[in-house]
Amino acid sequence: MSVADIPSESAPAAPRPGLAPPFDPELAAALAALGGGAGGPITPENLAARQERDVASRPRPTLRELRADGRFEVAELRVPRAPDGPDVTLVSARPAGIPRPLPLLYYLHGGGMIMGNAWSVVPQLLREWALPLELAVISVEYRLAPRTRHPGPLEDCYAGFVWAAEHAAELGIDADRIVLGGKSAGGGLAAALALLTRDRGGPAPIGQLLLCPMLDDRGTSFSSHQMAGLDTWDRTSNATAWQALLGDRYGAADLSPYAAPARATDLSGLPPAYLDVGSAETFRDEDVAYAQALWQAGGQAELHVWPGAFHGFDTLAPRSALARDAREARLRWLRRILAR
Repeated sequence: MSVADIPSESAPAAPRPGLAPPFDPELAAALAALGGGAGGPITPENLAARQERDVASRPRPTLRELRADGRFEVAELRVPRAPDGPDVTLVSARPAGIPRPLPLLYYLHGGGMIMGNAWSVVPQLLREWALPLELAVISVEYRLAPRTRHPGPLEDCYAGFVWAAEHAAELGIDADRIVLGGKSAGGGLAAALALLTRDRGGPAPIGQLLLCPMLDDRGTSFSSHQMAGLDTWDRTSNATAWQALLGDRYGAADLSPYAAPARATDLSGLPPAYLDVGSAETFRDEDVAYAQALWQAGGQAELHVWPGAFHGFDTLAPRSALARDAREARLRWLRRILAR
């Protein structure tokens, strides 16, 4: 089944050619220098090869490297996955030499549910958030699609989250100050985890940091059509990833909101959210709609739409003015949430 096969009464008219918002000039130059960034869309036919390439090329720092000559305390933890199966691996890290319990950022990496690993994101988490905020971080090595389909990856994240909250004292974390966070696919998982722990009566996070989150499997938004073939993660790659995660449930009318949070009809009782997204990326409209739905449910959400930004702009152009602004806005929000 392709995206075009999924019926939707709310599917938008296809945008007219030439009406895509332009990339920020600084970001456009960075993208051109990288030869377009991601090397073309991911399809079912090239998925296995792209996954192999990602494993070979994505950094996976060792624990010794992550400890940075003693600046950080870092450990790999293996916790039981409910109800059975192999353990979930968590990478736990915090600034060294702080004896008191620290707030925790429980973080889920990106990669479209089909790529990425828990180790590669930790250096940035430590540099940008753990040090300035005196924050502990846990990064989750959840199973990837299509080898593991929904709900496997989410259940991995939930098992690790519950375990971390229950073992807060031995981990040196403050169980009353846990923020869920993630980027892209990880942002979607963080949103789903907030829904799941609310409905199961699990640990209560104080915030959800959703960076360009992947929320909607249906591919019917205006921006998903508008940025087709232009964004670094376009509707072709997105459809491939959702198909890998959902299998024959892809596009189902009754798909669970724990699989695709944009399907949720009840967003009440969720922790305050931070959402950001680019104006020139595939996920723009689904992320804006999710923020609006949180407001309509009586919740709190801070939304940033970065003008002319493509998906992953702050990774591909980290020194750009827009990337600096985005990092500063996220840091300010985290500081406010943790101070409550």
